Amino acid sequence: MSAQTKRPDEIDDSSAPLIEHLAELRSRLIWSALAFIAAMVVCYAVWQPIYNFLTQPICQALTARGQSCQLQIIKLQEGFFTAINISFFGGFVLSFPVIGYQLWRFVAPGLYRSEKAAFMPFLLASPIMFLIGAAFAYYVILPMAYDFFLSFQQAPVVATSDEVTTTGNVVGIAFQGSMQEYLGLTQKFLLAFGLSFQLPVALTLMGKAGLVSSEGLASVRRYAIVVILIMAAIVTPPDVISQSVLFAVVYGLYEISIQLVARIERRRAREEKEADV
Repeated sequence: MSAQTKRPDEIDDSSAPLIEHLAELRSRLIWSALAFIAAMVVCYAVWQPIYNFLTQPICQALTARGQSCQLQIIKLQEGFFTAINISFFGGFVLSFPVIGYQLWRFVAPGLYRSEKAAFMPFLLASPIMFLIGAAFAYYVILPMAYDFFLSFQQAPVVATSDEVTTTGNVVGIAFQGSMQEYLGLTQKFLLAFGLSFQLPVALTLMGKAGLVSSEGLASVRRYAIVVILIMAAIVTPPDVISQSVLFAVVYGLYEISIQLVARIERRRAREEKEADV
């Protein structure tokens, strides 16, 4: 048998000169940029329906209080920059599969076949978990958060009887939010929860690479609880319900990650045992 014959687990493509790698990288970046620009143009054309969808949580909270749902344009150019912001945000979300595919095509020739088979599930799971996290924030966390923020409103009261302890009028506090500020806050929530739901993907991939172990993750569980509590206090408004919900979800994902890493370790040990036989 020739010494040049490749083993089944060898890299598929031969090593290429640096110039060819740079040319390949440039090609992948160009395709990614074109996909992002095209998706951004599409989102700009329909930015108002997207914005109307993103404003549903605040509108529901205002309607429950008998208030009309209306956001303000504080600056003259605010509406335009809001549309641009939605275009960038939506363009990245829509073009992420293409960008991920181009990244995969760039790094795949440098991976062994077994590494490709191991990495592909994580590449597919990452956007799915991000969408699940963003949906959880939109349908569960945002309604609670905005209901909490709106609870600080105050109706004006006039001192007309002895039962009122004030000596004059009580100034009313009403929500008159900026459309761009609301969009920025909503995007922060969606991104924060989308990234939080990447925890099982990241830890399982690290376990697959041998960087973490299930025993090590379990041993630092108490520290993980503290970190998750701090994150829940920072990301969510200061009310017990939303903080408890976020803590329960992220901690549950951490425990799931431990089980997934343990499963990978058992599979690896079984394969090593079979290889020694």
